[in-house]
Amino acid sequence: MRTPARRQLLVAAAPLAISMASCGPQAPPLPLDEKAVLQSFDWWDNRDWDWYQENIPFFDSPDPELNETYYYRWEVLTKHLVYGSPEAGYTFTEFIDRPFWSGAYGAISCPLGHQAYEIRWLKDRRTIEDFARYWFETPGAEPRSYSNWYGDAMWATYEVLRDEALLRTVYPHMEAQVEGWTAERWDPEHRMYRWVGAWDGMETNINSRLTDDEFGGAEGYRPTLNSYLFADLLALANTAALFGEEEKAAAYRARAEALKSRVQEELWGPEREFFFHQFAFDEKDGIRAKTLTYESGPHAGDPHGRELLGYVPWQFNLPDPGYEAAWQFLMDPEYFWAPYGPTGVEQGDPQFLVSPRCCVWSGNAWPYATSQTLTALANLLNEYEQDVVSRDDYHRLLQTYAQSHRMDGRPYIAEAADPFTGSWAGHNTFYHSEHYLHSGFVDQIISGLVGIRPQPGDTLVVSPLVPEAWDYFALQGVDYHGRELTIVWDRDGSRYGMGPGFALLLDGRELTRKPELGRVTIPIQPPPTRDSGPRPNNYAVNNDGGHFPLVSASSSHPTAPPFYANDGNRWYHPSPPNRWVAGGEGPGSDWFEVDFGIERVISAVELYFLDHQRGPRVEAIGEEGGAGLPAEQMDPGIPTLPPSQFELEAWDEARDDWLVVPNQDRHPEHPEGRRSNRIDFPEVTTSRIRVVLHHRAGATSGMTELEAWGPGEIPLPLPAAPVRNLAWNPGDREYPRVSTSFTYASDAVEQAVDGRFSFTRYSRNRWTAYGSPNEEDWLEVDIGGPQAVGRVELFLYGDGAGVSAPSDYRIERWSGSSWVEIRMDYRVPATPTAWAMNSATFSQIVAERIRVVFLHALPKATGLTELRVWPN
Repeated sequence: MRTPARRQLLVAAAPLAISMASCGPQAPPLPLDEKAVLQSFDWWDNRDWDWYQENIPFFDSPDPELNETYYYRWEVLTKHLVYGSPEAGYTFTEFIDRPFWSGAYGAISCPLGHQAYEIRWLKDRRTIEDFARYWFETPGAEPRSYSNWYGDAMWATYEVLRDEALLRTVYPHMEAQVEGWTAERWDPEHRMYRWVGAWDGMETNINSRLTDDEFGGAEGYRPTLNSYLFADLLALANTAALFGEEEKAAAYRARAEALKSRVQEELWGPEREFFFHQFAFDEKDGIRAKTLTYESGPHAGDPHGRELLGYVPWQFNLPDPGYEAAWQFLMDPEYFWAPYGPTGVEQGDPQFLVSPRCCVWSGNAWPYATSQTLTALANLLNEYEQDVVSRDDYHRLLQTYAQSHRMDGRPYIAEAADPFTGSWAGHNTFYHSEHYLHSGFVDQIISGLVGIRPQPGDTLVVSPLVPEAWDYFALQGVDYHGRELTIVWDRDGSRYGMGPGFALLLDGRELTRKPELGRVTIPIQPPPTRDSGPRPNNYAVNNDGGHFPLVSASSSHPTAPPFYANDGNRWYHPSPPNRWVAGGEGPGSDWFEVDFGIERVISAVELYFLDHQRGPRVEAIGEEGGAGLPAEQMDPGIPTLPPSQFELEAWDEARDDWLVVPNQDRHPEHPEGRRSNRIDFPEVTTSRIRVVLHHRAGATSGMTELEAWGPGEIPLPLPAAPVRNLAWNPGDREYPRVSTSFTYASDAVEQAVDGRFSFTRYSRNRWTAYGSPNEEDWLEVDIGGPQAVGRVELFLYGDGAGVSAPSDYRIERWSGSSWVEIRMDYRVPATPTAWAMNSATFSQIVAERIRVVFLHALPKATGLTELRVWPN
C-alpha cells in the first residue's frame, strides 16, 4: 500500500544532480534529483516512480554498474513482495513462483536473513514489521526449514530503526528460534549445532558428494549454522540487556562465547588457514567422524577443500584476531577469484565443478554466498587490524558481483552463474528462477561501500569503503533512527554543488563536513516519537483457497484469468505471467469484480494496470523451453494498455445495483500502467466492488493486481454469502466429493477442487493422470444433491514433459443410471489449452454429479490445477 509522499523534489540542474538552489528558504539542499535518476534507466518493469521516491534511499557513484544494479535490486524486491492475507500482511518470496517446499504465501526461511538486511533500509515500516512477525505469527510459516540468522537480523533491523516496540514484539520470536534450533540441532556431546549443507541452501557440495546421499548427505558441524546461532545468541544478549534483563543477557552472552570458542577450536584448519565443514559421523571410503573436509576419506591430505562458507564467521564478527590469513585466498585467481565470481569452491579443488544445471554448490558463483562474503569482508575491514585485503578489494568484489547481475544486456539475476562467463544458463528455470531473491546487494552498498555502520545507541557511524580514486558519491534519504540521513562525498564540490568534502546531513541539517573521506562517529538525537497510525487491510486478496474473496470479469483472455489479479503479487512483464487481461478490445469496455462474501468497509482501491508500450527495451526471462507454456497463445494479439478511463463502483444492497463510489481522489489523475493507480474516498460499506475499464482504440486492458483497502480488527468476520462454485471443497466438508479414474502418485485429486490455482511445475497443487494406462480418464464431482449447472471451468496444466492439455474433452452428467454427454453451446478456447482457463458453457441443467472426460494427447497425460462448476 502506498505511503504518504515525504517531500516535494527539487528541480534538477543536471541529469542526476541538483544545485544549492532550493524551492524556498526552508527546503534543504539535496544532491540527487530522484526522478531523473530513475528515468535514466530503460529496463524498468515497475515504473512506479512515486513508490521508489517514498520508500528507498537513492545512490549515486562514478561506477555505473553499481548504480544500475542497486536500483535493479530494489525493483527485484517489489516482484517478491507478497501480501498474504489481512492477518499475515506482507512477506517476501524467494522464487518468483511458490514452490512446494515454501511456507505460507511462498516465503522460504533460507534467505530470510538476507531479505531482512535488505528491507531494513525501506522507509515502509509496515512491510518491515509484517516480515519480522510473519515467521512466528503466520500459520504455515516455516522459520527453521533452512538455516538462517533470524535473531541477528531482528537486532540488525533495530540498529537501523531504533524501534523498541518492534523489537519487543519479536523478542519472544528470537528466543523461540534459538531454542527451536537447540532442541532440533544441538549436539550436547560436541557442544555445537549439527546439520547438512542442503538445508543451508548449499546442496550437492564437496562434502555431500563424498557420501551415499550426494544431494543432502554429510551431516556435520558447519561454519554456517554455528555462526548463525552465535549471532542469534548475541542478538538475544543485546536485546535482553536493552530491556534490563541482565541475568538473561549474561546467560545468552555466555552461550554465544562458548559456541564461538568451539567454532574456532573445531572448524579451523591451521595448516590450510581456513574454516571448514566437520563430519559428524563416519562416512564411506574412510571418512571419519570429527574430521574436517579432506582430513580423511578419498582426498585425505589434499591441500584444498576450501569453500566460500569459510568466510561466514566474519559475517557476524565471530573470529578473534589471528585468523585473517584466510582472506589471502579470496582475490587470488588460483583459488576463489573469477571474472564473475567468486567461485563457491576454490578452483584447485579435486571436486571443483562448474555445473551446467542447478543445483550444485561445488564451483558455481552463488549470489547467496557472494553477498555473505561481501558482508564478512566489510566487517573485516572495519573491525579487524589486518593487511591481507583492502577497501579496493571490497569495491572490486562488489563490482564483479554487480556485473554478474546481467542477461541480454540488462539487469537480471537467477540462481547461480558460471563464474567464468557470467551465464545463468541451467540455473534460470522458467517461472521459478527469474529475478531470484536469495541474496543481498542493497545492504552491501549501504552498510559496506557507503559505510553506514548501524548502532543501537544515539550514535551515527559512517566508515566508507569506496576506492580512494572516487571523487564523489551520494546516498540520499536513508531512514536512520527515525530521521532522514544523507551522505555526500564531493572532492571539489563540482558534482553536487553543495560544497567540497565529506558531509553528513540529518533531517536536512549538516552534522559534519570533513575535507577527506574517513570514518566518522558522531552523537545524534534519540529517535522521535513515532505514531504508526491505523493498519488497513487488503480485503481483495485470496491466497488461502477460500471461495471468497471471489474475482470475476466480463471477459478474460484464456491465459490471463482473473485469479492472477488478487494473489498479493504484482509485476508487469509478460513472461512469466501474473496478469488478468480482458478478452475484449477498444472502443468497448470490460469490468472486473471482487465479491468479498460479506460487507467490508473500504476506503481505498489500488489498480496496477498493464502497459506494453512502456515496457523495458529488453525482457530477460527464464528458460521457457520445456515448461509447457503455450507461448504462442499467451499474447492477446493486440496491445494491452491502461484504459482510457475507468469507473470504480460499489454494490448497493438496498438498491440492488452498482453505484459509482463518490468523492474519489485519484493519483495519478489519469490511468497509467506499470504503477499504482490509487483511489481514495470516504469509507464505503459494501460486499462487492468493481472497476469498469474503457479500452483504448485497438487495445485491450489488464491488471497485475487489484487491492481494496479498509479498516478492520483482526480476526475478521468470515464471509457469509452462499458459495457459488459447486465443486469447491477446501477439505473440511463432506460434499462436494471429487473422484477420478486415475491419479499420479505424487498428485492429489482433492487439489483439483481446493480453490488454489497454480500452473507452475514446482507448486505441486494439481491432479494429473500421468502414468495412466488409459486413452481417456475422467474427473468427477459429486455435488451432494441436485443443483442447477450451466458452466464448467478447467484450469488445465502442462509441464512440457509428460503432462499437457488433452486433445479434447467432454462433459457428462449422471442421469441416475448412466452418464449422458452434455451438449456445449461454446467453449473458450476452442482447443484445450494448458496454463489457461478453459470455459465450457451450456444450457442450464439440473445435476447431482458432473464429470469431465479427457482424451489424452498421447503420449502425454492430462492435468489440471483446478476445476470449477457454476450454476450459470
